Amino acid sequence: MEKLEFAKAGETMYHEKLENGLNVFVFPKPEFQKGYAFFATNYGGMDMRFCLDGAWHDTPAGVAHYLEHKMFDTQEGNALQDLAANGASPNAFTSNDITGYYFDSTEKFEENLRILLSFVSVPWFTQESVDKERGIIGQEIGMIEDDPHWKCYMNLMKALFQHHPIRVSVAGSVESIAEITPETLYACHKAFYDPANMVLCVAGPVDAAHICDVAREILPKKAGPIAAKDYGEKEGPRAAQSYIEERMEVSAPIFQLGWKGEAQANGEDRLRQELVGGLALEVLLGNSSPLYARLYREGLINQEFGYSYESSFGCAFLAADGESKAPEAVRMAVAEEAARIGREGVDPALWERVKKGVYGNRVRGLNSFENLCVGQAQAFFAGYDFLRFADIFNAITKEEAEELIANWVTGERTALSVVRAKEAVQ
Repeated sequence: MEKLEFAKAGETMYHEKLENGLNVFVFPKPEFQKGYAFFATNYGGMDMRFCLDGAWHDTPAGVAHYLEHKMFDTQEGNALQDLAANGASPNAFTSNDITGYYFDSTEKFEENLRILLSFVSVPWFTQESVDKERGIIGQEIGMIEDDPHWKCYMNLMKALFQHHPIRVSVAGSVESIAEITPETLYACHKAFYDPANMVLCVAGPVDAAHICDVAREILPKKAGPIAAKDYGEKEGPRAAQSYIEERMEVSAPIFQLGWKGEAQANGEDRLRQELVGGLALEVLLGNSSPLYARLYREGLINQEFGYSYESSFGCAFLAADGESKAPEAVRMAVAEEAARIGREGVDPALWERVKKGVYGNRVRGLNSFENLCVGQAQAFFAGYDFLRFADIFNAITKEEAEELIANWVTGERTALSVVRAKEAVQ
């Protein structure tokens, strides 16, 4: 077992790769009573086309999310209820990249861990249960499609990307999930729920070696074949379309403004770009930036305004969102500020304040077991260790953030998604 010390982050992590290919990461926290476990597969909503055993499979949108729902069913009952009865707080999620199952508990941690590893690794579906779930997920899809914020975001993905499956909703559509059968779910479980394609992250008052022993006992002894993924044609630098608008029941126009970036291959370059992208957004749009003060003063944004750097395999982008009486004016103002930064650079004093603030927030986030475990799982699948950010962050320069703004915040890379109120019937 490998012991990794991250002095700048103040954390210790143990890592072992088991004989079946599973990577286990443990953060010992003997001073705490509660433990947290996260068991995840490198399989998400955008993994709709894959090759396994020499055969290519095209699956309907929403299979990864559907499979997440159905994995809690067991021949004996329901694992969610079993965990809750043991005093655990369990749940799961599916993103574009990964599917993760987790719980936290102060008692019976090992027993709960055994339940988690068992139900995720042993699928059990019937035609009746799959059909029943279709109605439940269909209602969920209906709810999110009626959410103007979700619709605005998904329209931005369609405006930014021409081919990448990030433009498709993780939940799929009512039409796509109608195609899902038990055979579909079993095939996708075989393709992606192999220990060699998964990771187990645990934080709490636990012994790392014992966690590995439990995983060895419960999970398959050998690694199986891992599916190769296909995300289609490589994206070009231009946004697929500049503007997209929808009419829904909203009290004020809402917007998603995005800038299409260039994806880094897996590894620490991807982590560095994430850190640079976050800092670039802070100096461009953060609440201590000149542009934020101007937009707020002119009533073009309000307290709902937010921004983020996002990336998945094969795509990366910056995004800003909120309410605005004039989203096009926000777009123009950001373009003007990016051009000014290109001419004059970022104010050094602002850069230092922003960098200290971002770093402090990131370190404080390590107090959360969930952040530690989910962050490490996502980072591992992306080819780096989550806690390496502390070493890389200090070396990031103002010029890197300026260069990213100059290269990404350009007219051809920009897309604006707006949801406006429905027009009154005359």
